Amino acid sequence: MTEKGERTHLVQDLIDQSPMNARRGLVVVLCFVIALLDGFDTQSIAFIGPAIAADFAMGTAELTWVITASTIGMALGAMTLGSLGDKIGRKKAILIALSLFGVFSLCGAFAPNPTAIIVLRFFIGLGMGGATPSLLALVAEYSPRRRRGTFMTLVLLGLPGGALMGGLIAAAWLPVVGWRGIFLIGGVLPLVLMAISVFAMPESPGYLVGRNTPESHAKARQLLGVMTGRAVDDDVRLRTELSADPAVERSSVRGLFSPRYRTVTIAVWAVYLANWIAWFLLLQWMPSALHMLGLPTSSAALGTVTVNGAFILFAIPLSVILPKVNPRTLLLIMFGIGIAVAIGLGLAGTQWTWVFILLALAGFGVGGQQLVLNYLIANAYPTSLRSTATGWAIGVGRLGSIVGSALGGWLLATFQPAGYFVALAIPLAIAALATLLVSKRQAGLAHAA
Repeated sequence: MTEKGERTHLVQDLIDQSPMNARRGLVVVLCFVIALLDGFDTQSIAFIGPAIAADFAMGTAELTWVITASTIGMALGAMTLGSLGDKIGRKKAILIALSLFGVFSLCGAFAPNPTAIIVLRFFIGLGMGGATPSLLALVAEYSPRRRRGTFMTLVLLGLPGGALMGGLIAAAWLPVVGWRGIFLIGGVLPLVLMAISVFAMPESPGYLVGRNTPESHAKARQLLGVMTGRAVDDDVRLRTELSADPAVERSSVRGLFSPRYRTVTIAVWAVYLANWIAWFLLLQWMPSALHMLGLPTSSAALGTVTVNGAFILFAIPLSVILPKVNPRTLLLIMFGIGIAVAIGLGLAGTQWTWVFILLALAGFGVGGQQLVLNYLIANAYPTSLRSTATGWAIGVGRLGSIVGSALGGWLLATFQPAGYFVALAIPLAIAALATLLVSKRQAGLAHAA
């Protein structure tokens, strides 16, 4: 109970009621730049993979493992380091992820054989995947509610932005420094960012309050004073939403399945899994489908550019809309558009104008849900579970990416391009049904911390 004369404030209320300033803006920028590294590594390995295979006389199967190892690492990293972000703090989890990413990338530059590269790629993926949940949680906790969608979307755009950067750097520098040099670049960048983050990145005040010690409360008051420009008096008792919910076991996967959060957790995991199956089915196999329909390889690659470019363009209005609408409603609309796009692509045949228009719409109706899902998680879970919830959801999504990547070849061979495109509607429909399990109240709850 609150003592007589003691004032109580929710941490997120203090954040919401103060304008964004340079210190909080720096948090968003740092998180965005770190997110760039994920996209950088994902795309650069696609460029340097053939050079690695040539050096070690690797077959297709071995090269596939080089690429797949990092995907598996990213899934496990999101789950493990995501939960760790709720236990030891966002900042520490991000620093651990950057150190894993940087150190093992540097080791990759000196890898003596394919087995070593596969192992190292797994640990690189562990670091890459492990950073994202804490980055999103930290940005959500420093953003005023009215602009939370904008800043979370900005961080997520670091992934395609980093992919573009990775492709350009790999294409330009591979002939000069070789694939080992690209590994060196991929190792130095995260370690430099880690050094900067040690001094420039603050901890989450909501996490500090959740630790519930006099020292952590004092640090949270000091941090909130700096970040909001308004001093928090010593007689103010800071709280998070979780303080009033003793049923939740703090910072644990078990907390995600407490009675209050069980349904939304199952629903979010199902949506992530099904949506990422559809997204990676599209990204990984769409150029092959277009080539089978008659486009030359160079033109078929433009399909990937169209989808990713549209994804970035649609993200801008989405970031504006997100704080104003219920994420559940928006997800259902997007899945409906995605299903219509999938069926349309199956019927379009070689009407290339329509094909590329529909592919652009797929950037919204198949890929754009990732932006909305992360916002839904920020709304539905309190601070003490937010990083865990994000990490496990993304980890389940990564499993979906593996399934989607593996299914595409079989679908194309069995049902031809038309059947492959229509098949995209199935996981999208499953995701839409799972979305219905989330109540409007849960999706729009916007926990105070």
